[in-house]
Amino acid sequence: MLSLVEKLEDLQAGLDNDTYIDVILQSLPPSYDPFVVNYNMNELEKSINELINMLVQYEATTKKSEPTVLVGEASTSKAKGKGARR
Repeated sequence: MLSLVEKLEDLQAGLDNDTYIDVILQSLPPSYDPFVVNYNMNELEKSINELINMLVQYEATTKKSEPTVLVGEASTSKAKGKGARR
């Protein structure tokens, strides 16, 4: 994403820092929605590099807290007849 910002700057697109940050935040997948809400609610004013660092930290913490899914195989037992000893 940072390389795209640099290309736009080279083309003298004339976009301000807030516009770049809005584009970055809107391009994130839905799993980043809590981060975006927090960023917008706290009215954080960050540079693009600071935002990217915050996103890297968020990604690291969410990967640590992802639930682990355990998959097992059910075993079947043969039905015992009437009066069978256990």
